[in-house]
Parts: sequence; structure tokens; C-alpha cells
Amino acid sequence: MDRLDGHAHLMIVSDLDYTMVDHDDQENLSLLRFNALWESDYRHNSLVVFSTGRSPMMYKQLRKEKPLLTPDITIMSVGTEITYGESMVPDDGWEQYLNHKWDRDVVLEETAKFPQLSFQSSTEQRPHKVSFFIQKGYAEEVMKSLSELLVNRGLDVKIIYSGGICLDILPLGAGKGEALAYLHKKFKADGKLPTNTLVCGDSGNDTELFSVPDVYGVVVSNAHEELLKWYAQNSKDNPKIIHATERCAAGIIQAIGHFGIGPNISPRDVVNSGFKIKSFNPGHEIVMFYLLYERWRRAEVENSDLTIHNMISITHPSGILVHPSGVEHSILECIDTLVPCYGDKRGKQFRVWVDRVSSSQISSDSWLVKFDKWELSDEGRHCCLTTVLLNSKPETPKGFALVNVHQTWLDGYAAGDHTTWIF
Repeated sequence: MDRLDGHAHLMIVSDLDYTMVDHDDQENLSLLRFNALWESDYRHNSLVVFSTGRSPMMYKQLRKEKPLLTPDITIMSVGTEITYGESMVPDDGWEQYLNHKWDRDVVLEETAKFPQLSFQSSTEQRPHKVSFFIQKGYAEEVMKSLSELLVNRGLDVKIIYSGGICLDILPLGAGKGEALAYLHKKFKADGKLPTNTLVCGDSGNDTELFSVPDVYGVVVSNAHEELLKWYAQNSKDNPKIIHATERCAAGIIQAIGHFGIGPNISPRDVVNSGFKIKSFNPGHEIVMFYLLYERWRRAEVENSDLTIHNMISITHPSGILVHPSGVEHSILECIDTLVPCYGDKRGKQFRVWVDRVSSSQISSDSWLVKFDKWELSDEGRHCCLTTVLLNSKPETPKGFALVNVHQTWLDGYAAGDHTTWIF
């Protein structure tokens, strides 16, 4: 929560499965579009929060499978666990708050009386969450009866039905909406309440997010029946909540534009790599550079002298790239190496994205930019910590030059492994 010095311009609070992540999109294109927009235009002054029903173990598994960015805050287990930063430091105060009138053993005792309930996997059973599967036809009756039993046992609980099959039992003070309200309260106490908060969801366990005061909301086009029903009954006429016409992360981008919160054109939607922005933005330039690199190798840009000239024009004549193996190369030599690689990934699995982009101006004409650079290919998925020195170069089309690029493996990828890693 301390990454930004002041108010976040935007805090996006998004569910993961079938909201940020479209499991039917094998190329992860909508997610990669969001990633490029976020790192280009929002990472420097905004916050991203993932709010998921997944347990920590299953959340970490999803991160291994999908090109997810690193969130500033992670809300897991249907709002019963809150962690901060890449290290996922837990919020102990939130855990203590949830202990009020909660007894997990009593919940297990009472739910055992309902044969319609079957336990979800052990990974999804958490200190403040007990999770079951239930057939849709039984859900309403079981929820009503179970709620009465638990109240009679002196517990204050919340029962959430979502996805047409999942039933979660939580402390009354838990849930995605309560967790967000708790975060808002903490930000307000520090004088850092975000200027805009956009909540995003697709299922019943996301409904509470839309009830938090003073937020914008987007129900993605592929939302489940229970959330669409709630939207029709509660928010259809609310101008701050929309039902997107786009799926998943594409719907989130649509909402940013609809509400006029900020830029909503992803660099991945820009065909011309010469796309101009109003002022120099190091994050944007890094995203565009690596997107050009990906498109060159996938043969999605023209194989022309002009494209190569544009690459060379943003390179300092004495620029150096330090490969993750420790070997130094001239950046111009790397471009020469790249030229014959045109289309070598055409029709193959190959994507490049950046994460955790941060920049600092170290002189009147120099910026130091740090980020994680990810590359996915048939050889696997690999990441390196990258540091780039940019100098202003007004005579170039982009107005800057790459002076130094230094890369270090972050995922144990051995320097001796065979790879076509170039930049």
C-alpha cells in the first residue's frame, strides 16, 4: 500500500477466473491487452487488486499458468484473506477481525446434516472459509435451512452461492465487498483513498463488490446467471455500473473507456508502432519496444528497412545489452541478430509481456526503468529482471534512445540452456 506516495488515480479490483482471465481464450489475448495497457499507462500511478475465490495455493497455481501481472494487493478465499505486494504479506488485523462469532468446527458439524453438500478440494478449505459443491436445484433451500441452524448456534455467518455450483460459508464480516471496504477505510485513514475504484466480476461471489459505496463497476459480458439476475434487480439503472458487451479483461478495458477514467487503447490494439502519445512516458515506450520485438518474430509487422531503421533510431550508438548469461553485446549487434529472426515464431507459441514497470528520472534527460520481462515460447515461460537506461534524443521519431539494458534471470533458467532470447 506504500508503493505510491499519494492517492492512486485508479484502483482496479477484479475477480480472476472468467473476469480478468478468460479460460476459453487459449492465446490469452484479452489478458495480454490489459497487461500492456496497465504497464503502459497505469502502473506508475494506480493500483491493481485481484479479488478471487481461490485459495492461496490455487491462486499461485493460476499465476504459473496464465500471464497475470503482479498485483499490489491480493484478496483471496472469497474475501477472507488479504495480502500485500509480491511477497504476499498477510494482513493480520483482517484475520483477527474475522474471528468474531466464527467457529469453524460448528460450521462443519451443522453442514454434515446436508447430504446435498459435497466438499470442495482440501486446498479450498481455509481458516475462515468452508467450501462445498451443490446442485443448483438444492441451493436456495439448503442456504435457508443452514443459515437458520448456524444462527441458532450463535454464529454470524454469510453463505455465498456462485458459479451455479459453489457454496461458501464465511464469517459475516467477510466477503469480497467487506474486504474492499476495509481497504478503503485503511487508505482513507492514511489520506490515500484512490480517486477512482473500478470493480469487476462475473459471478455471485462478486455481487458485494458492486455494493461498496462510490465505486464504478463492470459486469463482464460472460457473467453467470446469478450475477446477471442481481444486476437486473439492483443496478440496471445505476449509471456507475455497466454490463459490458466484451468478455473478461476486454470488458474491463471497455469499462475504463465508458467511465472516462483514463486511456483505454491498449498498445496491443495499435497496429502502427509509431503510435504517438502526448508526452514522454518511459513505461509506454518499454511496452511498445517489446511488442515490436514480439511482432517481428511472429511476422506481424512488415519486414522492411523502415522497421529496422526505427529500431536502430532508438538505440544509442554505444548502447550495451547485458544478457542474463552475463555476456555483454552492443545493442546494435542485437538488432543485427534479430533481423534474420523475422517470422521464426510465425504460427508458434510466442508472446512477450512486461510486469512491474517502474521508472525514475535520474537527470534532466535520463530515466532508469526497471521491470520484469516475460517471454513465453515452445521452450517454456521465462522471466528476467530488466533495467534500462533511457536518454532523451529529440532528433529521433520517438524522442529517446536505449543506452543500456541489463538482464538477470529470475526463474532459475540456466545460462547454458538453449534459447533464442535476444532482447
